[in-house]
Amino acid sequence: MSTSSPEAVKKLLENMQTDLRSLSMECKKKFPPVKEAAESGIVKIKTIAARNTDILAALKENSSEVVQPFLMGCGTKEPKITQLCLAAIQRLMSHEVVSEAAAGNIINMLWQLMENGLEELKLLQTVLVLLTTNTVVHDEVLSKAIVLCFRLHFTKDNITNNTAAATVRQVVTVVFERMVAEDERFKGIVEQPPPVQGNTNRRSVSTLRPSAKDAYMLFQDLCQLVNADAPYWLVGMTEMTRTFGLELLESVLNDFPGVFLQHQEFSFLLKERVCPLVIKLFSPNIKFRQGSSSAASPAPVEKPYFPICMRLLRVVSVLIKHFYSLLVTECEIFLSLLVKFLDGEKPQWLRAVAVESVHRLCVQPHLLRSFCQSYDMKQHSTKVFRDIVNALGSFIQSLFIVPNVGNAAAVSAPAGLGAQGTAQGGPGTGGVSGTLTTQAAFEYRGTWIPLMTVSVQGSAKATYLEMLDKVEPPSIPEGYAMSVAFSALLDLVRGITSMIERELAVEEEAAAEFREAHPDQEWKPQPVCFSVPGAHLVWEEMVSACWCGLLAALSLLLDASTDETATENILKAELTMASLCGRLGLVTPRDAFITAICKASLPPHYALTVLSSNTANLSTYSIQGQSVQIISPSSESHQQVVAVGQPLTAQPQGTVVLTAKNIQCMRTLLNLAHCHGAVLGTSWQLVLATLQHLVWILGLKPGVGGALKPGRAVEGPSTVLTTAVMTDLPVISNILSRLFESSQYLDDVSLHHLINALCSLSLEAMEMAYGNNKEPSLFAVAKLLETGLVNMDRIEILWRPLTGHLLEVCQHPNSRMREWGAEALTALIKAGLAYKHDPPLAQNQRLQLLLLNPLKELSNVLHADIRQKQLECVLQILQSQGDSLGPGWPLVLGVIGAIRNDQGAPCLVVTDFLPTMPCTCLQIVVDVAGSFGLQNQELNISLTSIGLLWNISDYFFQRGEAITQELEREEEALQKQAQERGETLNRPFHPAPPFDCLWLCLYAKLGELCVDPRPAVRKSAGQTLFSTIAAHGTLLQQPTWHIVVWKVLFQLLDCVRTSSTTADKEKIESGGGNILIHHSRDTAEKQWAETWVLTLAGVARIFNTRRYLLQQLGEPTRNAWEVLLNHIQSAALSKNNEVSLAALKSFQEILQIVTPVKDSDKAGDALAAMGVPPVLIDPLSASGPGRPLVRSDSLVERLTRYNGAELQAPPPGEESALEDSALWWSAWNTWYRTGTDSTRPPSGPTEKLSFIPSQPFLTALIQIFPALYQHIKANFSMEDLKKLGVILHGAVSVPISSDASPFILPSYTEAVLTSLQEAVLTALDVLQKAICVGPENLQVMYPAIFEQLLLFVEFSCKPPQYGRMETKHVANAKYNQIQLFAPAEWVALNYVPFAERSLEVVVDLYHKTACHKAVINEKVLQNIIKTLRMPLGLKYACPSESTWKLAVSSLLKVLSIGLPVARQHASSGKFDTMWPELANAFEDFLFTKSTPPDNLSIQEFQKNEAIDVEVVQLISTEILPFANFIPKDFVGQIMTMLNKGSIHSQSPSFTEAEIDVRMREDFSKVCFETLLQFSFSNKVSTPQEGYISRMALSVLLKRSQDVLRRYVEDERLSGRCPLPRQQVTEIIFVLKAISTLMDSLKKTQPENVDGNTWAQVIALYPTLVECITCSSSEVSSALKEALGPFKDFMQPPVSKVQNGES
Repeated sequence: MSTSSPEAVKKLLENMQTDLRSLSMECKKKFPPVKEAAESGIVKIKTIAARNTDILAALKENSSEVVQPFLMGCGTKEPKITQLCLAAIQRLMSHEVVSEAAAGNIINMLWQLMENGLEELKLLQTVLVLLTTNTVVHDEVLSKAIVLCFRLHFTKDNITNNTAAATVRQVVTVVFERMVAEDERFKGIVEQPPPVQGNTNRRSVSTLRPSAKDAYMLFQDLCQLVNADAPYWLVGMTEMTRTFGLELLESVLNDFPGVFLQHQEFSFLLKERVCPLVIKLFSPNIKFRQGSSSAASPAPVEKPYFPICMRLLRVVSVLIKHFYSLLVTECEIFLSLLVKFLDGEKPQWLRAVAVESVHRLCVQPHLLRSFCQSYDMKQHSTKVFRDIVNALGSFIQSLFIVPNVGNAAAVSAPAGLGAQGTAQGGPGTGGVSGTLTTQAAFEYRGTWIPLMTVSVQGSAKATYLEMLDKVEPPSIPEGYAMSVAFSALLDLVRGITSMIERELAVEEEAAAEFREAHPDQEWKPQPVCFSVPGAHLVWEEMVSACWCGLLAALSLLLDASTDETATENILKAELTMASLCGRLGLVTPRDAFITAICKASLPPHYALTVLSSNTANLSTYSIQGQSVQIISPSSESHQQVVAVGQPLTAQPQGTVVLTAKNIQCMRTLLNLAHCHGAVLGTSWQLVLATLQHLVWILGLKPGVGGALKPGRAVEGPSTVLTTAVMTDLPVISNILSRLFESSQYLDDVSLHHLINALCSLSLEAMEMAYGNNKEPSLFAVAKLLETGLVNMDRIEILWRPLTGHLLEVCQHPNSRMREWGAEALTALIKAGLAYKHDPPLAQNQRLQLLLLNPLKELSNVLHADIRQKQLECVLQILQSQGDSLGPGWPLVLGVIGAIRNDQGAPCLVVTDFLPTMPCTCLQIVVDVAGSFGLQNQELNISLTSIGLLWNISDYFFQRGEAITQELEREEEALQKQAQERGETLNRPFHPAPPFDCLWLCLYAKLGELCVDPRPAVRKSAGQTLFSTIAAHGTLLQQPTWHIVVWKVLFQLLDCVRTSSTTADKEKIESGGGNILIHHSRDTAEKQWAETWVLTLAGVARIFNTRRYLLQQLGEPTRNAWEVLLNHIQSAALSKNNEVSLAALKSFQEILQIVTPVKDSDKAGDALAAMGVPPVLIDPLSASGPGRPLVRSDSLVERLTRYNGAELQAPPPGEESALEDSALWWSAWNTWYRTGTDSTRPPSGPTEKLSFIPSQPFLTALIQIFPALYQHIKANFSMEDLKKLGVILHGAVSVPISSDASPFILPSYTEAVLTSLQEAVLTALDVLQKAICVGPENLQVMYPAIFEQLLLFVEFSCKPPQYGRMETKHVANAKYNQIQLFAPAEWVALNYVPFAERSLEVVVDLYHKTACHKAVINEKVLQNIIKTLRMPLGLKYACPSESTWKLAVSSLLKVLSIGLPVARQHASSGKFDTMWPELANAFEDFLFTKSTPPDNLSIQEFQKNEAIDVEVVQLISTEILPFANFIPKDFVGQIMTMLNKGSIHSQSPSFTEAEIDVRMREDFSKVCFETLLQFSFSNKVSTPQEGYISRMALSVLLKRSQDVLRRYVEDERLSGRCPLPRQQVTEIIFVLKAISTLMDSLKKTQPENVDGNTWAQVIALYPTLVECITCSSSEVSSALKEALGPFKDFMQPPVSKVQNGES
């Protein structure tokens, strides 16, 4: 219920009346005046209540009167009455019905009571009620009330004292509260402040309002009092204490800072009175040095007095906190003093309160910022903020360095530590057992300082600054100062960092909003956002000022800390500072803090260059003029050891120890990197280097994806890990991974810093791993991989530095290092390709190529393990992304092409991905497959790749149209680009269309493989090349064929030819392992020969099958056939049987001998059927090097001449035929050159090495001719025939090597032809048939053919010589001997069968052609006879018996045909020379000089004689009857011969038994008969002839006479002895001859016989008669036969014949 409500007023009135009544009752006896006043008061109250509506106002007006009775009551000094009155007065006051005057009266009354020492507590209460309920009391009255309270404070009564003190405090507060209320009331009104007079020091109070004036006066007097001066306003003060004054000042300043800040008068007081006062009072503390003797100084130094000093510090704290902005200079002094109080020379308690004061400042970051702005950032000003921090640092250091001297209460360390430490759980018990909780403490170099909980974080709850009741300095427990200083440090860091970070966050937010609103403008920080302009500068200055001191202190504390929580707090402070420095871009301090954490993570004295170099410049800071070291970590540590491991160094060292604190620091480091990675910048280097070493010591090794897993290095003493750290390891490894995962949240610049740091770490690791085989540190590589993997979305910005470095790692000699480099690189590439980029890779070609590029770069690394990795990567890429590689294919293929040790990849590519590849890559695929073929590591790969090329060609074939379209599109684009640049389009095989170029590349690749050094590859490639051209060649456009022919096929032929001719002839030892090489392939030369064979055959086959196509090419391929023929020729002439034979086969194929043409007699049709390409050769070129005859006449002319037509040029339709013939003539030239060169015998003495062509080769060569001839017969000239003859003769003369002879030669007894000989005869046969059916003009060739054949016939007796080679003749060698010949010897063939066959051919041919003009003119018959003379003459001496028999029969046949012809042409004289030849032939044969062999049987002999007889019969039937047409000499010769034959002269070799047989009696008989017959023939045309025969007859008779006579004589002489057998035989023969003659004479016309003859015959008779005496029965019987015919002479002849007439 409020005091003004009607009920309250009513109650008040009642109470007052009651009080007055009570008063009147009390005073009735003793104090009547009082009683009366009371009663009149009752009346007064009643009157007021009756008359006024506002009773309270009325009461207030009359309050002096109303109060009067009570005042009088107090005046009585009676306790009971006084108490009653005071209560009543208080009731009035509480209802605010006391006027100013009444109040004054009341105060005076109270003053009296005070002076009399009555009711002191009640007085205080009354004053308090009076002053607090209303504002009526002011000015002097107020001051009197206040003095009253002060005076009561100094009474003897303790209760009163304390109550009065409390009242004073309250009253002072009330005064100032009134002023605040007054200001509030007048807030809206702006007053003109009156002009300030002069430069008075004392400011006028007149400008102040009433309440303010009271406050001013009060505060001024308080200052006066504390300064021990007289007050101006508080009149009547008797005594005062400084401590109380200072407390009051502190409370006013603390509670009403606004007053001082708003009113100049008050500010003036602060500056002029309070600050000087404080400084003055501080002086004893400043001057005092602990332990300095007072005797030294002239004036005694006042000792610091704890109560005042402590209160002064409290005042200073308030001044600094609230009025810092007013008292800038003064605060600078205060702060400097504060710093000084921390000195080690000051008393312990002073340092403690100073530290508490500093702590109070440290929890006010805004204040600290102001210091920084006002002092540290101003020139010529003390660096206050820096000094505070440095002082704290020095203070902490001094606690460790200086023992607590002079403080009796402190336990002097370290003396009593042993006993006390154990009791308190000091460091001595640290590791004893888990049950004892170690007290948190710092321990450094033997100094042990416990750590206490002094205040809640962020608030400075002081202990000693609150000890207002203590007069003596308290004893400070050990560790208290340290604990406060530690808290202060932490709070300082926490405050500054949180404040700056908050403001930074606000700024960043503003920046972000601004960027959203104005994306195009640059954001500039607006100072408006902050309470402070130039905020960044201030922040930087603050950090710069404090970091050194902080770092020094924190590092020391970190090293000394034995408590996990403390360590955690220190680390957190260092971490937040590092992060803040990073955010503000202060590199040096950032690195310094990070270095500190790093050092703490590593074992003591761990040599890590990054850290030591970095801290060299940070090691000393000047603090307060003293140089304070950043104390390096102490080595003796009371930490629990949790791990022992290897240091990461190039040289092996001992082990190092990690403690729990190291691990804790490591976690902080991880935390730093994880949460503040963005601001680390270059200090990533420090962080990562440290982590790398820790990871190494802990033995974490990288696993898949770069994550580190616990694993142990093999070498060195193994790492010892306690279970404590074992459980931590997975966590650490996890944080490590998360750290790099979080790199995805870093901005680009920070990310680059991270990558650079990792790269340089890795470089160090690489350098360390050089030259030794130690396990390298793979930390950096693993983490590069992890970082790359998580930043795939912006991989472009880091790809180059990342992969560039990894490529270097891949080249490292240390295999483990290499392996990881490759692992990381390939993993990144695979991940990059698999990542879902935006836009996708398919649309972002540049990125795809960027990602694939390092894979290509890997190809430059030569290590095999890298190759393997590269290959695996390619395979995986193909398996996972093969379908979507698109433009990346060229790169991938390039990579595959560079790898040569495994064929997996290319197979995959070709088989699976050809359809998905852009067609532009197909050419690269071809190149790659080809290069795989060319690698020489592994034969299988090469062979496989050739298979691939085959598959590729199939693919081209199937997808031809699609590929063509795509390539043509591409081509157009390229063409356009090239035109724009003004260049020409440059690509291989350019003029050809793109699809054809693809084929050409394929062919060219296969072509390269065809000349590979390995025979298997050559063979396979050759087969593939020709098969593909054969199978898919139809796809090529016509002009492309030109390129195929010249650039692929002929180029290949050239290469093969060159290689073959230069190949090594050394024998190759058996190929590796147990593989045996066949002797036909045991030299490189032989292997190349096989290749040459294949190639030539392939090219020929293509030419053959693609005739029509090539035919349409016309001009460009004009010389192709020439070139091909040239190749065939050079192959045929190569000194290798295999090659040369194959060349001929190809030749045959080109001539299409293999597919015989029907209707071959119609030349035109034949050409058409063969589809020979119409290649027109310049006619002159036909007489090329191999054609010695110069044919200057053009082909056309020749044709026309042969055809007898006068055509100037062929009609259009016949051009092709014309061109054909030119081509066939080229072929003929080739054949001729080949034949000439191959059959030309070696000149000079034969060296061992001279090459002799093989039989199959020669056979093939000759077999070509008939087919070839079909096409050239129209123009085949005599000259050509001669050439042919030379070759045929040469071919047949070639001997065979004795090795081969058993296989080619028939046993010498068989009369069989070799295939070569058959071929030769066939060739001639073809020719003669052609001549036979051909025009007449061809018949001139007959004689040449005869000539050729006859040459062969001679071979029967005179085998041909091959140069000067010595050959064994098979005819005189036995079969079994042949095998014994030395291998190098040569065996001539058995030419007999061949010669005999030739002879048969001659006879046959002569049979057909005897009447031909040419045959007659060229004396063929004579030649035949001349040739036959040889075997006929040799007869038994012939190599083979059959020869002369055949010769005879042939001669007979020929003569039977030829003689009539000869007779016919006798007149022309064409046969004149033939006759003598014939006579000689007869002569040689019939009277051979050779003797028959001994073993000739009688039957054989008789057969042979029968042959002789046949010859004589021929003479008798074919020659002699026509003697008149025959030259006389010839007839004479014949006669002589017959004569000779008829007179039998036996050879002495005959045995008696055979004599009658051997005498050739039949022959003689026939000769004789013939002789006789023709001697008496009446047809003798000329006397000459008759004379010859007569002469012959007379010779015969005369001879008979002689023989008979001799016989008779010998018979007589011999007596009993029989005569020699021959003589008997002779006489018998003569007798038989006589009887024959007699028979002939009988048969002849008598007129034909000459008279002389008769006379001679008759003259024989007596001699015959004498012979009758002979003893031989044989002779007798012969004699009987001879004598018988003489009976016819017993009568005279019927008619006479004249002598000499017929």
